[in-house]
Amino acid sequence: MKLYKTDNYNKDFVNKNMMGPNSMLILEELTKDIPLKKGMKVLDLGCGTGLTSIFLAKEFGVEVYAVDLWISATENYRRFKYMNLDNLIIPINTDANNLPFAEDYFDVIISVDSYHYFGNNDTYFPYVKKFLKKDGILPLSFVGMKFEVHNNIPKEMEHLWEKEALEMWHSIEWWKPKFENYLYNIDIGEIECFERAWQDWLNCGNSYVLEDKEMIETDNGRFMNIIYIKGNLK
Repeated sequence: MKLYKTDNYNKDFVNKNMMGPNSMLILEELTKDIPLKKGMKVLDLGCGTGLTSIFLAKEFGVEVYAVDLWISATENYRRFKYMNLDNLIIPINTDANNLPFAEDYFDVIISVDSYHYFGNNDTYFPYVKKFLKKDGILPLSFVGMKFEVHNNIPKEMEHLWEKEALEMWHSIEWWKPKFENYLYNIDIGEIECFERAWQDWLNCGNSYVLEDKEMIETDNGRFMNIIYIKGNLK
């Protein structure tokens, strides 16, 4: 069995703060070939309960700006303090469309399992890229589709895919044009730890898990994936 750094974290803490497929595990795979270094300023966009921010600060020693709209800065600060990382992580409660940062401020803008909520359009990346330095690094990962299904939804999945969610889930081919004019060294593909990340979520004890369990079991690897996008800003 493959060993992950994620497995070194307290399982009860991770399970308690999971909000979907294991974001910490996905982040570990997403960052495996990214040169994150101490002193870098990193925007963790849509950080949720801050598991990804904790991993970034602890494993790489970077300065993390942990932004989320739905989780309060105070809640996240308590988690960061509990992990003795409050000196490296700044919790911020704000909308992804109204970021309070200077232009050219971040060395890295990263987002795990949230970018598809606000970035599934032609206008968001042209907005957010202004906060990233030239040659800055962009690693993203989020739930997607192996191919576009919106005009031909499989009958067995109709009652399992909420219309609002399905509007945000797209294929690699759909996402690629949103970035290829702005990035170089662009790399887009499927996250390999899809099955493990979902199983961690399904086994974490969260009350929302039951809704997703039938969906993942019925899908059985046929339609859904987790997409990653990496590149440097031109």
